[in-house]
Amino acid sequence: MASENSKGPVERLFPFALRARILLVGRDTLRGSKSKLHFVLVTEDIAESVRAEILSDFKHYPVVQHYAPADLEKHFGIKGARTIGFAKSGLAQSIYAELKEYRINQPVTKSKDPKPPASVPPAN
Repeated sequence: MASENSKGPVERLFPFALRARILLVGRDTLRGSKSKLHFVLVTEDIAESVRAEILSDFKHYPVVQHYAPADLEKHFGIKGARTIGFAKSGLAQSIYAELKEYRINQPVTKSKDPKPPASVPPAN
């Protein structure tokens, strides 16, 4: 058990993500699955232009930058992927909670415009 903690606690959840089929692989898949998406994970070696595009496309979702492509291959069995997502689920919430410190974007908040006054006094 001690060796399992040394590799990081979140990795223990990855096999369950595969089994639960909540993993979404690739930018095109993520774009088509926004209604199911909980968060996006990009690798540390992703190109800056691609990173900016992902941050723009998924500004309403948490984007986490962690791991190398070799790590994704090791943990999920996917070769060459640099962008993956997790579908909404309790498991995805648990995984995100442990990866939250690697989040690279800020939550988008809707700005609330002040309500106009009920009656505007007439100008003299």
